[in-house]
Amino acid sequence: MKKFKITLIASVIMSATLSQAVSASSHREAPNLTRMPTVDSTDFYAFNSYEEGRGDYVTLIANYIPLQDAYGGPNYFAMDPAASYDIHIDNDGDAVEDITFSFNFSQMLGNNNAGIALMVGPEGEQKSVGVPLKNVGGISMANQDAANFSESYTVKMTAGAMGTGTSVAVTNMTSGGASFAKPLDYIGNKTFTNAAQYAAYANSHVYSAAIPGCDAPAKVFVGQRKDAFTVNLGKVFDLVNFVPVEGDSAPGAGDAGGFPGGITQSAMNDDLADKNVTSIAIEVPTACLTGEGNGVIGSWTSASLPQARILNPNASFDSTEVNGGAMTQVSRLGSPLVNELVIGLADKDKFSTSHPSNDGQFADYVTHPTLPELLNILFKDAVNTTLNANIETLAPTNFPRVDLVTAFLTGFPGVNQMSTVTASEMLRLNTGIAAVSADMQSSFGVAGDDLAGFPNGRRPGDDVVDIALRVVMGRLCYPIPVNGTDTDLGLCAPEDASVGNVPFTDGAPSNASMIGTSFPYLAMPLPGSE
Repeated sequence: MKKFKITLIASVIMSATLSQAVSASSHREAPNLTRMPTVDSTDFYAFNSYEEGRGDYVTLIANYIPLQDAYGGPNYFAMDPAASYDIHIDNDGDAVEDITFSFNFSQMLGNNNAGIALMVGPEGEQKSVGVPLKNVGGISMANQDAANFSESYTVKMTAGAMGTGTSVAVTNMTSGGASFAKPLDYIGNKTFTNAAQYAAYANSHVYSAAIPGCDAPAKVFVGQRKDAFTVNLGKVFDLVNFVPVEGDSAPGAGDAGGFPGGITQSAMNDDLADKNVTSIAIEVPTACLTGEGNGVIGSWTSASLPQARILNPNASFDSTEVNGGAMTQVSRLGSPLVNELVIGLADKDKFSTSHPSNDGQFADYVTHPTLPELLNILFKDAVNTTLNANIETLAPTNFPRVDLVTAFLTGFPGVNQMSTVTASEMLRLNTGIAAVSADMQSSFGVAGDDLAGFPNGRRPGDDVVDIALRVVMGRLCYPIPVNGTDTDLGLCAPEDASVGNVPFTDGAPSNASMIGTSFPYLAMPLPGSE
């Protein structure tokens, strides 16, 4: 173990990166991205599929366009036709993608791209005038003639590094060809009648897809979903305007038997409860992702735009600008919460444009994280007063933070560490650890004795906010349950983390019961109008 610790420390000094996560997923996480919401990734999930009969598949979900109000018409939330939305897989541990799935979007007006028009005016003086709305009547799975706007997309798979690898088209086995359709956002229940009708319409856009060189078919879906992430967003970024410790003896107990003044779990604490997102989801046979590694894959999502965008002074539909130059990455997301609460403000946009292989430039942010120090400044005096204690610091004192490097940059040996260890920020998933059915999942993942959950990949029901808060405050310095037995990971000691065994929480619960049990897993979006 000592030799392993020394090796990890050397790895940090030479090539480590950022990332522990802590309190809100990637919603408007970098200054430049606030100006480009269509390419702002909000959450990324990678997990062994737990739909019955799909145990030999991996599901990858990249959410974009944050904080969507369901009523956000009349244009709602289309993807950027100039962008490339990419999901990357590293299957040998060198922090360079071996497989990439790229999604590229197109848009059309109704009436064969002429736009739906109405005859307006008295007889003999009528004029055909285009309507201002994206639909002019009800829409269903069987009849979409009233739609005045539609989006389609193509998917290609690149084998090898982006820019030098070989790209091939992923084809649509459901309707044929290389194009897939994206459903309209959930405009409301006059347009779609009710939730069941919208569900049938949206589910008709789940496609079977053929990946060249892959023996079994994949599944693909792109469309609006209910945001699965839960977080006390407003208060977290108001200098953590609550006591971030469980206030009850157990989550949801309502007995005030926990930390005095601590927060009580409640759906009312979830500021994203009324928000939708746009999901890019693909389910791929495991054997088509793992390559020749040890069965652990690293994954992340990114979005890129052409370097140059010249605005059209006489803009029209689908001709608002001219784009040119090399595709340039503007968004990146692997583990949750990294850019908001780990990376310094001056480097947030740099992280958005960086590649995992270059993460050494962010080493200080993970080996010497600032979030624990901020929480110490905000809460130490109050904690000592409440407990009549004299705790010297709430922040862990083990430097460099090898526990964080292991959790978020290298993976745990025997759980989700790749055959080659390159310190880099990405989600690492052991495809050999069987999925756990929704009713048996622990929302605390590995820390809840559920090796199929975060940080071994990430499922939509994993409460990554609470997990990350506890990890950054030193939970791994104490034994954690593994197969029912408390296990000392040897990464640090209890004396290194004065509050490492405290149940930190933001009070916004998350669990698998809030998520679907079949692809694409995330719940149907909220309607713009009941």
